[in-house]
Amino acid sequence: MKLSVLDQSISLAGASEDAALRDTLDLATHCEALGYHRFWVSEHHSLPTIVGTAPEILLAAIAARTQRIRLGSAGVMLPHYSALKVAEQFRVLDALAPGRIDLGVGRAPGADMRTAVALNPNAYAAAERFPEQIQDLQAWLTGQAHQGIVAHPRAPAPSPDAPWARIPDVWVLGSSDYGARLAAHLGLPYAFAYFFMDGQGVEQALHLYRSLYRPSERHPKPQATICVWALAADTDEAARHHALSRERWRVDRMRGRLGPLQAPAQIAEQGFTPEEWPTVDALRRKAFVGSAATVADQLRRLADELALDELVINTWAHDPAVRRHSYALLAREFGLS
Repeated sequence: MKLSVLDQSISLAGASEDAALRDTLDLATHCEALGYHRFWVSEHHSLPTIVGTAPEILLAAIAARTQRIRLGSAGVMLPHYSALKVAEQFRVLDALAPGRIDLGVGRAPGADMRTAVALNPNAYAAAERFPEQIQDLQAWLTGQAHQGIVAHPRAPAPSPDAPWARIPDVWVLGSSDYGARLAAHLGLPYAFAYFFMDGQGVEQALHLYRSLYRPSERHPKPQATICVWALAADTDEAARHHALSRERWRVDRMRGRLGPLQAPAQIAEQGFTPEEWPTVDALRRKAFVGSAATVADQLRRLADELALDELVINTWAHDPAVRRHSYALLAREFGLS
């Protein structure tokens, strides 16, 4: 079983937003040392909680601090941009971290539609061109001429035993049947955002992806993973305490209130209202929260049920040390090295 990481650069109450980006850099080097397979960063806009707005820049900084771990976006929201410009950015990233780059792309805006239109005045029409954009992106990433244009810098000539080593690997990201069908049609790897809806729809999406998959030269077999939110601590009680931060955020988000992640001690003191408890209970029934052994057992069972050999772990905690400790505990439980 391979474990990977999705980090979203979460802002924390009592700290500056730029501290969230520096914590992402620290976490990347920490997880590389622990033996994680990939480190992915997300793209969101105009959100006071998730402040990673430019994954291509953040990945360049991580590339300068790491040597082995694969790096990627989860993802670049492609309808905001020119496919050529994204191809150029990721060709540069491959030059900085040769053979280590993943390019996860998504169709959702990662923001409200007012922000999406500010990013691209043709946002609505651009979303309909998502499949075409992916195909253009793939062509330019190879370094060959496409539409009479080349995305530089080109990689060195491929070796016969590793023809794809220096071409960023494109992943389709999604949380619905649309992304699963598109990834299958294009013969691309697929990552399902399990944590978006606490796993709702994952079985159908993976079934569609695998049953409809059309083999491609680079990926003759389907390759799927899911991104799961999980938090491990030394004890179940400690993990549940630190999970209060995300529970409070989820409850507030449902009411349209967004802000930095709050400290669990403050949340424990204030508590939840009777109206909020049903939401909290529902979250806890589906949560991957507990001691390292508890969470590892839950993750293994989920991976077995979905026939997966890789899981991507997303962890929020108000204390960065708690997040790093959670990743260290899971690395030990899964025998990463």
